[in-house]
Amino acid sequence: MPHIYVTGHRNPDTDTIASAIGYAEFKNLVDPDNHYASARLGEVNPQTAWALERSGAECPKLISHIMLRVKDVMKQDLVTAHRNDPLRKVGMEMSRRNIGQVPIVDDDGALAGIVTERDLARMYVRESREASTFADSPVSVGAIVDVLEGELLAGEDRESSGKLWVISMGVGSMGQSMAAGDIVVIGDRKTAQRRAIELGASVLIISNGVRPDEDILAFASERGTAVVLSPLDSYVTSRLIQLSVPCWEVMSENPLTVEPETLITDITEQVMEVHYRAAIAVDGDNMPIGVVSRTDLINPEPRRVLLVDHAEVGQSVAGVEKAQVVEILDHHHLGSIETSTPIPATFDPVGSTATLIVERFKAAGLKPENPTAMMLLAAVLSDTVILNSPTTTDRDHDVVKLLEEQLDLDATEFGMEMFESSSDVSNLSAGEIVERDAKEYELSTGATMCISQVETVGISLLERKDELVEALEDKLERHGYLFHALMVTDIIGQGTELLCAGECHVIERAFDARAENGVVDLPGVMSRKKQVAPRLLAAL
Repeated sequence: MPHIYVTGHRNPDTDTIASAIGYAEFKNLVDPDNHYASARLGEVNPQTAWALERSGAECPKLISHIMLRVKDVMKQDLVTAHRNDPLRKVGMEMSRRNIGQVPIVDDDGALAGIVTERDLARMYVRESREASTFADSPVSVGAIVDVLEGELLAGEDRESSGKLWVISMGVGSMGQSMAAGDIVVIGDRKTAQRRAIELGASVLIISNGVRPDEDILAFASERGTAVVLSPLDSYVTSRLIQLSVPCWEVMSENPLTVEPETLITDITEQVMEVHYRAAIAVDGDNMPIGVVSRTDLINPEPRRVLLVDHAEVGQSVAGVEKAQVVEILDHHHLGSIETSTPIPATFDPVGSTATLIVERFKAAGLKPENPTAMMLLAAVLSDTVILNSPTTTDRDHDVVKLLEEQLDLDATEFGMEMFESSSDVSNLSAGEIVERDAKEYELSTGATMCISQVETVGISLLERKDELVEALEDKLERHGYLFHALMVTDIIGQGTELLCAGECHVIERAFDARAENGVVDLPGVMSRKKQVAPRLLAAL
């Protein structure tokens, strides 16, 4: 089934994680032709971890990129052969499936080599004008019977290492070239059959499906010659006997192998260099699980992703510009994501992306599962600071009421418990604090600014102002930001103290406020999305 990842932005917050969970659940209900899987781009913060534990919802899968991997393009209906299987079996599979190579495995199923069309061709090209011989690769009577789809009339299964002869000469000259232990193909010429047995033929193949007389079979049994009946003519019979040799005789050892998680961009050149233009995907035990051919690497279908709670390339999953974005659902401004085809894209100014998802459930006459519903409630309360943020709309209030009724709880009490459980950052380093909820914004000049936010109960965190500014400066230097700001937001006092590193005069100009001891006081400011980021972007 086609697979689509539903993911929010990097440095995920509660709205990002809940939206990925909730929208994946909704899409799986309304679009059963595809499989939607929630994903995340980073570690969850303490608030989100609390919500996940409290709700019982499953944490989305962590992904580092959306670029194509070997397992995304490889053919998994793999044909393999055992190293002792007749070469004819491999050739037939190549022809039947129209493939150019077959991996060869050992007794444990591990990759031992590969047989390619080139290997088969070389087997014939390297033949001299001498009679074909099995001296270097003995062939078994059973394998001969198998490839001819014939019948063993006398003798037993054993190996033969002699030369191969097709008798068209007179009986009197047979002994001039043949020797004991050779393999002989003869039609319904009784005298020649007897002469071959007399000369010590190891295997006598009777062509054209004409059964030999009983006295010939008795003579063969007496002299230890195996007799095989072939339904084919003498020429075809002889050619197929040559394909009775085991695969290991002609296989190429040490074929190109790749791991399922390897990026296809990392293997393309190697695949193009090997003559069979393919690589065998193997698991941890070196067992083949797929094959990647040159054609699989030409214009492959990109991986698909649905973006929630963001629309910025800089905030999105690595490789998003090469992926197929199928939809965007966000409550922020229109970002820098570009798509090659028209897609559904929603940018709706409500307090939380989770609000939009709950509305979709309601419009479809559906309800999210209770764990998902609790995550969505946590997301709305987190992004609106328990419905106190200026980004809060009547629609957010309606969604909270709806979820309160479904979950039978008090949203305000739930929200306060959530914030209090995650507002203590005393055990975190300054670097962890400025990293935990950071968002980058690309400017028209090509520069980038970054705004982090930490929500607290009270302003005691400002006692660590110097080390927080140092952490901001360190990250600014590493990433080359124009400036990096940290919002320390007090959910009880309903205001923000803003710390900054870099071109901080932009903040003073944007808010018409002076920094006191490196801190800009912003009373009533709670929202990065609506009250801080837009003013800073406008000032630039």
